[in-house]
Amino acid sequence: MLAAGLLSFILFAVALGRPASDSHELITRSQHDVTPSGFIEGEAPSDGIVRLTVAMPQSNISGLHTALLDVSDPYSPNYGKHLSKDELAQFVAPKPESVQAVTNWLKKNGITATNSSLAGDELTIHVPVEKANTLLAANFTTFIHEKTNTAMVRTLAYSLPANLADHVSFVYPTTHFVPPASKSGSMTISRPRRRLSDNVARDVVPADCANTISPACLFALYNIPADAASAPQNNLFVAGFGKEIAADDDLQAFLTQTRPDNPALARTTYQLTSVDVIQNFTQGTEEGSADIQYTVGVATNVPVTYVSVGGGSSLSDNLAMINFLIQLDEAPLVLTTSYGFQEDFSGPNLDLAIQLCNAYAQLGARGTSVVFSSGDSGVAGSAFRNPVCLPNNVFLPTFPSGCPFVTSVGGTTGINPEVALSISSGGFSNIFPRPAYQEAAVGNYLTALGNINAGLFNTTGRAYPDVALQAQFYFVITNGAPLDGGFVGTSASSPVFASMVSLVNDRLLNAGKPPLGFLNPLLYSDKATAMFNDITEGSNPGCNTNGFSAFAGWDAVTGFGSVDFQRFLTVALADDTRATPTPPSSSSAPQSSTQDSAPTQGSGDQAAGASTQGAASTSQGSASTSASSQSPSQTGAKGNGAMRGAGAGLGFAPVSSATVLLSLALILFA
Repeated sequence: MLAAGLLSFILFAVALGRPASDSHELITRSQHDVTPSGFIEGEAPSDGIVRLTVAMPQSNISGLHTALLDVSDPYSPNYGKHLSKDELAQFVAPKPESVQAVTNWLKKNGITATNSSLAGDELTIHVPVEKANTLLAANFTTFIHEKTNTAMVRTLAYSLPANLADHVSFVYPTTHFVPPASKSGSMTISRPRRRLSDNVARDVVPADCANTISPACLFALYNIPADAASAPQNNLFVAGFGKEIAADDDLQAFLTQTRPDNPALARTTYQLTSVDVIQNFTQGTEEGSADIQYTVGVATNVPVTYVSVGGGSSLSDNLAMINFLIQLDEAPLVLTTSYGFQEDFSGPNLDLAIQLCNAYAQLGARGTSVVFSSGDSGVAGSAFRNPVCLPNNVFLPTFPSGCPFVTSVGGTTGINPEVALSISSGGFSNIFPRPAYQEAAVGNYLTALGNINAGLFNTTGRAYPDVALQAQFYFVITNGAPLDGGFVGTSASSPVFASMVSLVNDRLLNAGKPPLGFLNPLLYSDKATAMFNDITEGSNPGCNTNGFSAFAGWDAVTGFGSVDFQRFLTVALADDTRATPTPPSSSSAPQSSTQDSAPTQGSGDQAAGASTQGAASTSQGSASTSASSQSPSQTGAKGNGAMRGAGAGLGFAPVSSATVLLSLALILFA
């Protein structure tokens, strides 16, 4: 009895003395009970390397949002005083104890991590599948997204040691099932000839622009100058994913045919930069061709860089790209992206979407104008030719257009009048609350809308698009021939608007002023009212409704309307609050390193790194293969209160702490 009692006491004492961080004490961080809808489970990979990123809590996201608005508000004395890398890092750096806890955990398991973000809040590892399963108590398996036949390696659940609960936000990609990003494309369609008005300033638009959009049409429609940009520090970045690319031969043929006014332009090209060192390019593609042809062809002589994540187009691929760009010594001045997702995120997908939205805020704080196409399914999501509604015909928003830190570009068609294109995605986010900068404009629209579509959308969400441009009948050359029917979608609108922003930046830089940076506070201010061509006709039907209609002022189909370049330039140059830029400090070197060897292919997730065509460059990206998603269950939203915040009532997971921080920060925008 004495021995038994002594043994019990010893075991009790050991239990008290054992730290709660014992590696055997695991807590499930994310779990799917069944394979998400729309996916089928394949075989477990027998070998291969997976790339996983551990995201730690960022120290001061609300402070980042406040700083971003401070340098982007045209009424702020700090307008244009964009943050350096060191200044930005102070807002997003994790706590030292978090870094220590995560690093110790990985070292204990024989794993060395590398930074994959500017401030070290994301650590990336490359491990064999078997090692990943052991580390996270997971079962990584190949899953197939049925509709797109996209394969990726994911797990239905993963766990972490209890002592990491406060130090790790999430690990990705693990239980993240999101369909690949959608993009626009070609469409054979009848081309009605519209009579050109003879009493409007834009009656100088060539008649054939009613049937085919070319750079000359855009120059005439939007008063864009054809003369060459000249600021040496100017740049324009174009995002590309997967196998999308533009062929040099197609670009030269396009410029020869569409820019006869500038023969030398046909001899120019663009720079290709790879984030993940994966280049699956075989020939020119529709999306890649359209994006490059209408940036090089419109933003005359502005240096264009095509930045690619060859591994896929998942949320984590998008985050890899943004983390890569944030770390560059010279941040992009404009970034255009013609890809988007359905905003039906829940659980881990929601956390990753919020992380990505905050990454756009970081890029904006560095002075980048982040521009996105709004999508091509009206009120029924973003997927071209594939409309999707939430249960009970509730409208499905798009992402990242619903992120308040990007500028969303919708679509128009026609010459006079210019009207809303019916597939132009627009609406209201179910995740991100409406920022103060758009409260007045959107409030006026909601008042005019009345009870139309009541209960089918979130009246308190971030509203989009912000502006719109032509999105139909684009002349694009791919593989030596013009696309039959032309290129259609807001994927064309975004690079054209980005080109306009780049040309305004050119004039600002030559005048000794900083670039535009995050655009929305300026666009929604009374300073910008005169720069828009108001679109008041058309709608974006879907979900068994007529969708939203174009009204005078801002609307949820075309935003404020299309943009007149000369008036845009006048607004930008007339602002006397913009600060003279200061040279970047020499201490802002990128936190990057080159992988000694790339992981073996076949696991779906690839090594992070970077390579530039013609000149090598390195950075710690964090790319992964395309991911896929489940649609959240939905009981039917009744009225607007049911959809406030992170979509309560739409079947979304409980609001994460990141969502609460974002909501509080947006309230502070006022």
